[in-house]
Amino acid sequence: MAIKHALPVTRQADFAAWYQSVIAEADLAEESGVRGCMIIRPWGYGIWERIQRLLDDRIKATGHENCYFPLFIPLSYFEKEAEHVEGFAKEMAVVTHHRLIADGKGGLTPDPSAKLEEPLVVRPTSETVIGTAFARWVQSWRDLPVLINQWANVVRWEMRTRMFLRTSEFLWQEGHTAHASADEAREETLKMLEVYRSFAEDCLALPVVAGEKPENERFPGAVATYSIEAMMQDGKALQSGTSHFLGTNFATAQGIRFQNAAGELELANTTSWGVSTRMIGGVIMVHGDDDGLRVPPLVAPWQVVIVPMLREQPEDEAIVAYCKDLREELGRRSAFGEPIRALLDLKPAKAATKRWGWVKKGAPIVIEVGGRDMAGGAVSVIRRDRLYRDDGKLDSMVVPRGDFTADVPAMLESIQTVLHAQATDRLKANIAPVDDWAGIAALFAEGHANPGWADVRWAKPTGAALDAVVERLKALKLTIRNAPMGQGKTQGECIFTGEPAVERVLIGRSY
Repeated sequence: MAIKHALPVTRQADFAAWYQSVIAEADLAEESGVRGCMIIRPWGYGIWERIQRLLDDRIKATGHENCYFPLFIPLSYFEKEAEHVEGFAKEMAVVTHHRLIADGKGGLTPDPSAKLEEPLVVRPTSETVIGTAFARWVQSWRDLPVLINQWANVVRWEMRTRMFLRTSEFLWQEGHTAHASADEAREETLKMLEVYRSFAEDCLALPVVAGEKPENERFPGAVATYSIEAMMQDGKALQSGTSHFLGTNFATAQGIRFQNAAGELELANTTSWGVSTRMIGGVIMVHGDDDGLRVPPLVAPWQVVIVPMLREQPEDEAIVAYCKDLREELGRRSAFGEPIRALLDLKPAKAATKRWGWVKKGAPIVIEVGGRDMAGGAVSVIRRDRLYRDDGKLDSMVVPRGDFTADVPAMLESIQTVLHAQATDRLKANIAPVDDWAGIAALFAEGHANPGWADVRWAKPTGAALDAVVERLKALKLTIRNAPMGQGKTQGECIFTGEPAVERVLIGRSY
C-alpha cells in the first residue's frame, strides 16, 4: 500500500528541498529579513534549550565555569594574531559608526562625525578578546589552569547560507582554557572532544567519528584541530563540533605569560572548543523522515503530546478532564532521570490536524484520546520512531491507560535507542575502504546518489604536497574529514603520495 506522507517532498526526490520542508513544516525556524539570519521558533529553540542544558551540565562537570565576553571586539585585538585574522577576514562584520542621521531623502545614513576611532568587529569567535583578558588574569602558575565557557551568538558573514547549517549569525558555546604546559592543554583538548562525542551519541542519538583534522582544515592559529563528524542521510558529512589545541600561538600574540614555580616566565598553552545550532541541522538530517522531524526524547521540548479528540459534544469536557489527569500523572513519572515533559494540546483545531502537526514536529510520543478511549480507560499511542504498520496504515496502538503510564519511561528510552541504532547502522554501511585513487573516482562518480565516505591510507603530507592533494579532492568536491581516534597501525602506501602511510583518514562531501 502506497503511503501518503506528510511532507510535500521526499528525501529521495530532493534532499535539499526536503530539508527546507522539514524546517518549515516542523515550525523550527524561518527567514528574518536579514540575509543569512534566521528566526528560531519556539519548537526549534526548545530543542536548543535542551541541548544547552544537557551540554552545560557536562561542561561544568569537567570543572569549567560560565562567563560572558562582549559582542564587539576591537580590530587591533585581531591584528595581533595574523594567521587567525587571515582565516576570518572574509567573514567579519565591522562596525565603523555609532550614530545615524537623516540623509535628506527620507532615509538614514551614518553620521560622518560619529565615526569610531577604531573599528569594532562583531564577534566571529572570542579567542582574541578572551586571550587579552587571560593576559591580565594569569600572572603566576597558581592562577592556572583557567577553565571558562560562554554561551553566545557569533557572526560570520557567509556567502552561501542554509538554516542551522551555515548562517551569518548563529548560537553556540565556546570554551577557552589556559594551562601551564602543552601536555595539560592537549589533555584538555581531547577531554572536551570526548565530551562532545559522548553528548552527540547519548543525547542527540547522533553516531559520530571523533578524530584529528588535517593540517589544511585546522582552526586559524591552531596547532591541532579535532572534530566530531556525523553522516547525514544523503551521505554527506557534517562537522558537528571542534576542539582546538592552540599551543602558545595566541599566548605569544596576546602576552599570556606566567611565573612558574622556579620564578621563570613562561607562555601559557591555550585551547578552545565549541558546538553550535548546527547540531540541530544534524538532528534533522540524521533522524528526519518523509513525514518530518523525529526528535530524540532526551532533547525533545515535549516528550509526550496529548491530543483530545473533541467533537463539540457534551462529553468533550469529560475528555479534557481525563486528558488533564493523564498529563498530571505523566508529570509525576521520570525518564532519563528527569520528570517526563508532557503537553496537553487544547488549541482550537481538528484532532487530525494537531496529530499530524506534532508528527511533523517530531514529538516522540503522540497520544490521542476520544470518547471511546475514555470509556475504556485507554489511550491511543503513536510512536514517532515507527509511524506506520507493515500494511502502510498509521500505527496507533490502543493501550490501557495504566499500562501506558507505567511503560512510557521505557518507551521513551526505546525511541532514543532506536534512533541511535538506525543512524549507526547507516553510518557503518556507508563507510567504504578504498585502496587507490581510481576507487575514489569511482565511488564519487557523477550520479552516485549516496557515496558515503571513503576510508583511505594517508601519509600526512604537508606544504605543497598537501596542497596538491587538496586540489585533487576539490575537483570532486571532496574534503578530508578527519583521522579517526584510536586507530591501529596502518600498513601500505598513501593513495595520494605513494609514501608510507601513517594513518587512515575519512574522505567525503560535506555541508
